[in-house]
Amino acid sequence: MDFRLTSEQSMMRDSVRRMVDADIEPVLQASDRTQALGKEQLLHIFRKLADFGLMAPRLPEAAGGGGFSMLDYGIMFEQIPPSVSMSLVSQDGCITRLFAECDEAQRARFLPGLIAGELIGCTGSTEPGTGSDPRGITTKVTRDGDMLVLNGAKMWVTNISVCDLVIVTCLDRTEDPAGQNIVKVVVERSRSPFEAREIDAIGLQQGLLGEAVFDNCRVPMENMIRSRSGGTQVLKSSWAVNRPLLGLQAVHLAQRAFDAALDYARTRTQFGKPIGARQLVQKSLSDIETAIRTSRLLCYDALATIDAGGPADGTSAMAKRYAQMACTEAVWQAMNVLGAMGLSREARLEEYYRDIRMIPIPDGTNEILSLIHGRELTGLEAIRA
Repeated sequence: MDFRLTSEQSMMRDSVRRMVDADIEPVLQASDRTQALGKEQLLHIFRKLADFGLMAPRLPEAAGGGGFSMLDYGIMFEQIPPSVSMSLVSQDGCITRLFAECDEAQRARFLPGLIAGELIGCTGSTEPGTGSDPRGITTKVTRDGDMLVLNGAKMWVTNISVCDLVIVTCLDRTEDPAGQNIVKVVVERSRSPFEAREIDAIGLQQGLLGEAVFDNCRVPMENMIRSRSGGTQVLKSSWAVNRPLLGLQAVHLAQRAFDAALDYARTRTQFGKPIGARQLVQKSLSDIETAIRTSRLLCYDALATIDAGGPADGTSAMAKRYAQMACTEAVWQAMNVLGAMGLSREARLEEYYRDIRMIPIPDGTNEILSLIHGRELTGLEAIRA
């Protein structure tokens, strides 16, 4: 068992970090930090990420993807600011689901532009009245001649306000008016316009979180996905990867907060010496780094378990839940090290704290994740009867 990164993994990590410093941070810094990025700004960033194969990290190289192990992907993903990496998760998830479920003709139509970072995609599954229960959706698709007609609403969808296409999970009413089969429909914005707006939230304010309404939205028949795996299986399997990735977003934010707190502790003096020489400050710094390291290792372990083909639902749920909780406390402790400066916008720790509060909700709340983990431990179902 070796916990050290290989030389290749270290090189990938450092290359992505340099790219972030050179090509992503300047875009974020030049923009209003309280407003969502524009579509052209996101496309500029996506094209840079595409150069590293990060638009489609889960696809094999023969299909145009990065062909990465999920552990290698996570190591690189951790370097990307969460306001951007949340959009990357949405794009990557959309591409992965299209590749897994579409036929060859649909793949040829939808995937090249997404993989190249020239188009923006997302997936709409959550609804105003349906969160953690994907079987409770009410959005439906019916048939009108050679067209599909989509009606319903989706919420908490990253990239929806600027997307070129969205995969919409819905009830199939094309043959049976009372049908309960779940299908997916690809809605291309240029061909099938719909209403969408951004949601103003506490954190990740440069991100692109939004909602959409499909009101008799007419979609070509060839855009229905006849999934080989059926139902929500592909969606659920993608969540297993997403959860430790979101945990690594928390690690990214806690690491930034720790770096700021450590620098402050070394330079800020009180009563004749740096505050870093005080016992309680050293304890806080020790607690912060311990939270970061344990969170990172749990997330890496979950991704390595997926790579090895092991049961990963519980491990992934545990990784995200623990990392988010531990790193939230770590950011809070870092703010305390800075004292009054920790409350200032200038120091940015208050921004990291607001950002990290966004992470518990996507791809499973802490409460749902504890039940997923518990189900894997006991073999007993606590969510459904």
